[in-house]
Amino acid sequence: MAGMTDDLLSSPEAGATAVRGGALRVVSFAGGSLFSILGAALLFRHLGVVDSGRYTTALSLAAVVTGFTDLGLTAIGMREMATLEGERRARMARNLLGIRLAVTVIGVVLVTAFAFAAYDTALGFGVLIAGVGVLVANVQSTLSVPLMAQLRLGWVSILDLVRQLAGVLMIVLLVLVGAKLLPFLAMPAIAAAIVLVPTALLVRGDIPLRPSFEFAYWREIAAPVFTYSIAVAAGTLYIRAAIVIVSLMASEQQLGYFSISFRVVEVLLLIPALLVGAAFPIFARAARDDPERLGYALGRVFDVALIAGVGLTLALAIGAPLAIEVMGGSDFEPAAPILAIQSVVLTATFVHTVWSYGMLSLHLHRTILALNVTALVVLVAVVSPLVAIDGARGAAIGVAVVEVGAAIAGGILLVRGRRHLRPRLAVVWKVALAAALAAAPALLLADVPVAAAVALSLGVYGGVLLVLRAFPQELDALLRRRGGG
Repeated sequence: MAGMTDDLLSSPEAGATAVRGGALRVVSFAGGSLFSILGAALLFRHLGVVDSGRYTTALSLAAVVTGFTDLGLTAIGMREMATLEGERRARMARNLLGIRLAVTVIGVVLVTAFAFAAYDTALGFGVLIAGVGVLVANVQSTLSVPLMAQLRLGWVSILDLVRQLAGVLMIVLLVLVGAKLLPFLAMPAIAAAIVLVPTALLVRGDIPLRPSFEFAYWREIAAPVFTYSIAVAAGTLYIRAAIVIVSLMASEQQLGYFSISFRVVEVLLLIPALLVGAAFPIFARAARDDPERLGYALGRVFDVALIAGVGLTLALAIGAPLAIEVMGGSDFEPAAPILAIQSVVLTATFVHTVWSYGMLSLHLHRTILALNVTALVVLVAVVSPLVAIDGARGAAIGVAVVEVGAAIAGGILLVRGRRHLRPRLAVVWKVALAAALAAAPALLLADVPVAAAVALSLGVYGGVLLVLRAFPQELDALLRRRGGG
């Protein structure tokens, strides 16, 4: 299997395979998200504004555990699985699982202790329950690393879709039986357990399924990984810091409004990782063997990321009232302008993700660390006073500004001293023009239903991009094949 992966990742077919795989992951994610939106709408209506805020707070703290216990190991594992062979590859896989298990248990204990100290007992138990879900999910995601490294993204997409659908079905059942907050926090654990077995069956012939706890080996790999691990931890805190700041400084009502807006954006923020992550094994191989090919790949993925990010921002900014109405109903109506502001984060995250994977492929762990820690410090410094002044809306403004700044800084840091990695900036003005023209219908036709305004704006956006020939040739070829052209 390793030889097949080597041949594919080094071949001209790798790009097309990554495009198809990334598109498949996004499509399957979108399909699952449609059901997830329905489930979330039921959940937020069932829990109400206050318990919805507590639910999001518990999941956010559990997500901090996910980031800290990942330690960048998923991305590092993908890079190593794409470049190592034989026993070295098997040993890495065993210890990857061992490290993930050990640090997850520690992370769950620490974040649960924080929850009991900072909040009430019920929320403390909620964080503990959500932490168990993190443990199961971490095992499943670690076992799926070889699938992603080998560009077997069809199976990864199916497993993700099954997990999403399982979560939605459990929400429906819990709402029907009138469950309170804590049972809803157990859903991630059950959904992850459902896909754990098929994941193990898919990779059992490729990697060992038992973990190893070779502490000497852990120390050996710790030096190159440690810096990146801290960077990932800082990035995780950075993403969740705003929700914690709002929970501590604003009213429960403001927390509820920010929580539902954050939840919508949080779901969509998975798309950049799916899309860009599909190309990461190619980045890793090109960084090892062919710097010019790395520059070409990063440039094409940057084009796609910018186009997709601006399109999602446009759709969410215009469709914010409808999204909030579907998710929470009239009680959450004040969250619509907050969501419109936060939509800017999507474009910035798409671009930032490209630079992050590029840095990782080049082993620029210290650069990633400096960027993430700086972003975290700036976020806390900017968001805290804005929350005190303007509650949830202040938090949304602060997050959007800092995320845009981080995306710009990431690009500068990556290409500095590496001229071959500079992307084509011609796509920027094309996307900006397309977005400006696409926003016009929503601004000028106030009486048009929100769904129609979103569809019209996206139609204009895509049409202008086609006319301007903004799509990379690989994506353009895929679109033409799908369209029969």
